[in-house]
Amino acid sequence: MTEETTASSRNRPRPGMGWIANGAALLARIGADPRDDEELRRKKALLVLIAVLIAPVSVVWGILYLALGSAVGIAPLVYFAISVASLVVFAQTKSFRFLLLVQLVDILVAPTAGGQMLVGGFLPSGAVGLWGILAPLGALVFLEVRQAVRWFAVFLAVFVVTGILGEVQFTDADLPVGFTSTMLALNVIGAGSVAFTLLAVFANQRNAALTALRAEQERSEDLLLRVLPRPIAERLKGSHETIADQFVAASILFADVVDFTPLAQRLPPADVVGLLDHLFSQFDALVERHGLEKVKTIGDCYMAVAGVPDPSPDHARKAALVSLEMRDVVRTSAVAGRPGLELRIGINSGPVVGGVIGTKRFLYDLWGDAVNTASRMESHGTPGEIQITRATYELLKDEFVCRRRGTIPVKGKGRMETWYLVGSRSDDRRMEKSIESEAAGAPNPDRR
Repeated sequence: MTEETTASSRNRPRPGMGWIANGAALLARIGADPRDDEELRRKKALLVLIAVLIAPVSVVWGILYLALGSAVGIAPLVYFAISVASLVVFAQTKSFRFLLLVQLVDILVAPTAGGQMLVGGFLPSGAVGLWGILAPLGALVFLEVRQAVRWFAVFLAVFVVTGILGEVQFTDADLPVGFTSTMLALNVIGAGSVAFTLLAVFANQRNAALTALRAEQERSEDLLLRVLPRPIAERLKGSHETIADQFVAASILFADVVDFTPLAQRLPPADVVGLLDHLFSQFDALVERHGLEKVKTIGDCYMAVAGVPDPSPDHARKAALVSLEMRDVVRTSAVAGRPGLELRIGINSGPVVGGVIGTKRFLYDLWGDAVNTASRMESHGTPGEIQITRATYELLKDEFVCRRRGTIPVKGKGRMETWYLVGSRSDDRRMEKSIESEAAGAPNPDRR
């Protein structure tokens, strides 16, 4: 199906629709171009509709004046002829700018120079010049505000000048007072109704644009909050200054999927991404529930922090709870249909620097020795275990069961004393198991 056929079928009247809807659909087809976007299509349809609605009024107006013996009735008929001719040309050329210009000039000049002036001025014409206000109002709907202001200035000048000239240079048409009063009422009602319709359309378009803008803003806000912590996002929106903060106490967590690289080499790309997405989405939920901030993922490694950007006195506890639940998620359920996966988790506590750098694909990142040490705890850890430093152990030892691993060599740090986080002391089963293990003097061997 061609684009032109699609556009035609879109505007073709449908059986069962009312005659008004059928008529509107037919008018919308005048000057329609398959290459038009939705906004231009609506503007064309509205302009044609307004021109068609005003045309019969001008005919009736002209006939009434001619019937009373006034040659002024020729002016509205000339307006009608120009309006119809412009619609015929528009149907062939599909030029919206041409139709708009002709219609605006026509409605501006015909009621003022062709009606108000020739009848004898403001009052004898029955305020027919009010129809000219549709020119700047139409410009306001179809053009930019700056252009509409110019059209309004032109209308004021034409309205005043033609009215004064009518009073000074042209004699009163000597129409019946009743007719003049009736025409005054009809002109006010007619011009006012069309003006109200234009403003209603303008207001509707504005409201639709504001609604779309708010929806787009909400989507942008949501996307920004998916990338940055809320406090950082608010600061980034409100200022262009560099965001860099020092945090004296935080706990950094790294979790890595053991032997993921060889597994990824055996899987199709979609399965690799799907597996990590399934696993890390569960981690995201845990992080959000316990009040941590996800920093980033680096391949199959997941990084989160507690106590940043909102300081928290129990940052180590939050990181410990998340790490235990992460391990349980992988141990107790098949991840994306693949059982047997294990995590290697490392946690360290200490001061860090947080900030946003760059202007494209930016993220909120952390720097400092505490971050590097946490990464080393993961990379030098044991599959299925949560390795922590002394700094973290001192913060957790009263509430959590920790098993001493001993002193191990750590790249870039020398030898460090580390512990394995076993579980919460409120978990009797884990605590008893750890106590029995320590009493027997047989710590679990590292699994490599």
